[in-house]
Amino acid sequence: MPPRFTKLVESLPATVPFVGPETLERDRGAPFAARLGANESVFGPSPRVQKAMEEADREIWKYGDSISHDLRQALAAHHGIAPGNIVVGEGIDGLLGYLVRLVVEPGDGVVTSSGAYPTFNYHVNGFGGVLKMVPYRDDAEDLPALIARANDTGAKLVYLANPDNPMGSHWRGEDIVTALEDLNPDTLFVLDEAYAEFAPAEAAVDLDVEDPRLIRMRTFSKAYGLAGARIGYAIGATPLIRAFEKIRNHFGMNRTAQVAALAALEDQQYLAQVVDQVRASRAAIAAIAKDHGLSALPSATNFVTVDMGGTGDLARAMVAALARRGVFVRMPFVAPQDRCIRVSCGTDADMAVLAEHFGPALEDARGTTQG
Repeated sequence: MPPRFTKLVESLPATVPFVGPETLERDRGAPFAARLGANESVFGPSPRVQKAMEEADREIWKYGDSISHDLRQALAAHHGIAPGNIVVGEGIDGLLGYLVRLVVEPGDGVVTSSGAYPTFNYHVNGFGGVLKMVPYRDDAEDLPALIARANDTGAKLVYLANPDNPMGSHWRGEDIVTALEDLNPDTLFVLDEAYAEFAPAEAAVDLDVEDPRLIRMRTFSKAYGLAGARIGYAIGATPLIRAFEKIRNHFGMNRTAQVAALAALEDQQYLAQVVDQVRASRAAIAAIAKDHGLSALPSATNFVTVDMGGTGDLARAMVAALARRGVFVRMPFVAPQDRCIRVSCGTDADMAVLAEHFGPALEDARGTTQG
């Protein structure tokens, strides 16, 4: 007899928000020469972090600290808040799943942008929520429209990534604070700040951490170079953070990852170096695009979105053409933003590979779509 799945699970298609680069490499039978599609930090963690991980691995036979005490204490000091305002989890992906489980019941409305982070949508669908989509405006998430849609529908959650993935745009923190004044008081605003370390100072949200309207998500996957460690954290009002204790996986954190995150947080000098390297790489990607008559959108992240100047067909053909040449990039999934491709920042060597193959790939892509 098969398992007796819930009606909700039976109604859902088997969905993978992102096909991993390893899967694509297996399909093509060769590794990528430049891995520029997942917005990882190819610069990696600092030497200090690597040393801490090597030492921690000797005690990997132990479970991780179930409350991530040392890391939460350090994060609290870093942000100038109390440890009770922080919950640590398995990356932002895991924390978003916990949050949806806490708040969303079958049939509840959730507002997000059409084309924004698919993993959030995956969690909402998985718990029976109903997604209410708002289109992008001028290649950026439309904050006023998100607020209006949430108010009109009585949504439980409204999601915004700042800076945004996949377009790289950002909102000023003061605009977000102002927008919250218009939001229904019983709607929770979910602010995904995965790329915050790369953003300009104006993107920071200056709001009392105990404000019950807001939860902020942060990660060590991007600027800190620990995507494989799967460690992130959420910042919010004490009652909300305390509620995570009811449903989170208390021993879900990797012990070595906890040590690595603590060491990474302590090495702010290395973080500053990475931010500088990313800034230089953004300029290099933009220059490559310009050399081929294309434009790069302004970015506050560790990737650059390149406007291909055509349709989604051209962008898909370009992604495929680059992949055949060993360059892994991605693209937005929803029109009209799907006319673009998204290129993660990389080393000088990565940029050299991209520059070498960009022109021939573009010629192939245009030939495919025009033929």
